[in-house]
Amino acid sequence: MPSAAASPHDVRVDSGGVELVGDHWPAVGASRGAVLLLHSGAQRRHSWRRTGQWLAEAGWSAWAFDARGHGESDRSPDGDYSISRLVDDALAIIDDIGEPPVLVGASMGGMTSLIAEGERGPLARALVLVDIVARIESEGSSKIQAFMRSAPNGFATLEEASDAIAVYNPHRPRPKSLDGLRKNLVQHDDRRWYWHWDPKILVRGSEPELEIRYARSKVAARNITIPTLLVRGGQSDIVSEEGLREMHELIPHAQSVEVGSAGHMIAGDDNDVFTSELLQFIESTPRV
Repeated sequence: MPSAAASPHDVRVDSGGVELVGDHWPAVGASRGAVLLLHSGAQRRHSWRRTGQWLAEAGWSAWAFDARGHGESDRSPDGDYSISRLVDDALAIIDDIGEPPVLVGASMGGMTSLIAEGERGPLARALVLVDIVARIESEGSSKIQAFMRSAPNGFATLEEASDAIAVYNPHRPRPKSLDGLRKNLVQHDDRRWYWHWDPKILVRGSEPELEIRYARSKVAARNITIPTLLVRGGQSDIVSEEGLREMHELIPHAQSVEVGSAGHMIAGDDNDVFTSELLQFIESTPRV
């Protein structure tokens, strides 16, 4: 278990006039390198809290940022939340870190990492894609979109929000405390609770559209030369076995691991197993 000593520092990075807010867990002792953690859509940097602590305790300097339009980071003034814009943000963060990090991305953050490294690399020392592949399952993607659209008027209580999550993610145990959920919602003047991300993220639909993103991500994947780990949730409705096999064809040197007890949100469903697999992988990667 991580100790309380591994507490993060607040960091801020400018990306084309958009301020990105993050946490930095300095390595305990001499740093073995940097790890950049990019969260999934509709989540926040706090989803990486335990992972960041574990990494710091193991000697890694860990960074996690709220994506634009999420949490404390600025919203896009033009409503642009495309993968290309998120890639620009990732490059600004990496430039600020000052060394090639291990890029760890979940879902949206994983697609951002894949496109960034495949189109703009070399950027990183290694790549970890958490329940994301080139061709994602449309049924699972539609389920996520439906969940994100399901409460346009917010929730009267945090308990209502917890109920909505339980319907979307029934295999995950209900938390005993709602304190963690409070970080993902904000209470407006009407006293109702709203998700802590810009609703304009959904205005553009599935941006970029699945087939366009598929063609682009395949090309990016073929360009990946750095050590790569593919992490799939055993109960994922986003990454199929066929999609995983295709990724191994696109990135032949990639390793893969399945977290059997987890769904799409692997780090939240089984953080201990996920972080153990992550550490085992990155400790084998050469420093650049």
